[in-house]
Amino acid sequence: MEKEIKRRIALHTEGRIVPWAIIDPRTSRAVGMTTYLNLEPANRRLEIGSTWIGSKAQGTGINTAAKMLLLQRAFEELGCIAVEFRAHWHNHQSRRAIERLGAKQDGILRNHTIFENGTVRDTVVFSIIEAEWPTVKFGLVERLNVYQR
Repeated sequence: MEKEIKRRIALHTEGRIVPWAIIDPRTSRAVGMTTYLNLEPANRRLEIGSTWIGSKAQGTGINTAAKMLLLQRAFEELGCIAVEFRAHWHNHQSRRAIERLGAKQDGILRNHTIFENGTVRDTVVFSIIEAEWPTVKFGLVERLNVYQR
């Protein structure tokens, strides 16, 4: 974990990513991390990804809350016109979570990444565009209200 945190800090220093810790407000403990990736200021786009959340925090609404904050900042403060999400074709859990956020599938980048072990990843690309943000935001607020009941 320490190596990964140092790697993300170095990439942030280079201006390539913006990493975030995910903190559980009930315990004030870190339960995961997420990142702004593929920063494209000229095109007013970025990707939210490299997210992981500890198993005890999954299904608690903490991912929804984190994504709400990241999306709100992207659209309302940074002026993004599109926010992208990517997932491995075989990572059905992540793909479902991205869809639950309100993102729509753009397509599949086939044979996109070759891993060290020689396997090849097909990458599913999703996005939320600026015009969709008010409706997506409403849905996320409603989901967060359910978690707080």
